[in-house]
Amino acid sequence: MKLASSKSVAADVHIRQRPTLAGRSSREALFWIAPAALVILFIFGYSVVSVLIQSFRYDGDWVGFENFAIVITDPLFLTALKHNGLLLLAVPVLIVLAFTLAITLFETRAGMRFYRSAIFLPYVLPIPVVAVVFGQIYQLHGALNIFLKSVGLDSLAKDWLGDPQIALGTMSSVIIWKEVGFGVILMLAHIISLPNETYEAARIDGAGFWRTHLSITRPAILNTIIFYGVIEAITMVSWVFNYVYVMSNGLGGPGNATMVSELYIYRSAFQNKAPELAAAAAVFLFIATLVLMIAFFRIQRRSIAGTFNR
Repeated sequence: MKLASSKSVAADVHIRQRPTLAGRSSREALFWIAPAALVILFIFGYSVVSVLIQSFRYDGDWVGFENFAIVITDPLFLTALKHNGLLLLAVPVLIVLAFTLAITLFETRAGMRFYRSAIFLPYVLPIPVVAVVFGQIYQLHGALNIFLKSVGLDSLAKDWLGDPQIALGTMSSVIIWKEVGFGVILMLAHIISLPNETYEAARIDGAGFWRTHLSITRPAILNTIIFYGVIEAITMVSWVFNYVYVMSNGLGGPGNATMVSELYIYRSAFQNKAPELAAAAAVFLFIATLVLMIAFFRIQRRSIAGTFNR
């Protein structure tokens, strides 16, 4: 009886100490990250507040929502937003490609390290370098058309960057080529951490390649897939400036075929000398990015809830 009583007392003390230790570790973690968090908050917070204030002014005078009205009725800005929306169509393509390559690498044991490095290499290359190289490849007399003509596919040779009908699609193919490696590494790392027993049981039950990975792998790494989708959606909305600027010589051409919101902000601020309109457009872009993040995280929350309800 005394032994049992002492065990129960020890357990009670351990239970009481656990929240205390957890609280102490949380406070210590907060103490260590506070300086970096304050610096980041100051830099980004000051920038956002400064841009927001500037968007309501003109030549130092308060003009209310006039800058927003000018920007939202500008056909060029609406065209830029449309192109950003079209670039979002590349996100499902990126997810499917990254998932397919990840499970293929997972099943390809021999040489996986080499193939993994080869797929990830484009992601670590500087965007201007990638844009310059593909700009040369996609020229009317560039390497791609020379190759197509050499193999008798002259009908497929096009002015990839000079034709307004296909210029944006051409540019999106470059973005896909560069960004897919990030998703492959993310998903592959998660897949490798999954228990092998599940896959062995599926193979014993006679499940094929696609059925195994669509029924087991995809639900298991759904959070990673959604996270990758969020990152790439934000990229398509607000991180494609370097591609467009380098490959179109800063014009968003041909015509306005590759004009995007970031390039519109840049041209408004530095070429047209209208920083207030650029600030208003930047606020619109910030809101669009924020809405995307909220929407995707809600999808993630629902998917997690659905997984647990099963």
